Amino acid sequence: MKIKTRWMNGILAEAEACTVRMPWERGLRRQAFIASRRAVDQLRTTGTRTARPAA
Repeated sequence: MKIKTRWMNGILAEAEACTVRMPWERGLRRQAFIASRRAVDQLRTTGTRTARPAA
């Protein structure tokens, strides 16, 4: 089977030129959003209105 180097070079060049961020590249922003969503869900299940009750 013949290796198609021109085709592969074109694919690699297009991949490098791509500016769309993939979901797994979002990093800290996405992690913070997920953490805040989980915190809200946990507050709903615990029944307390604030994360830190008054002392």
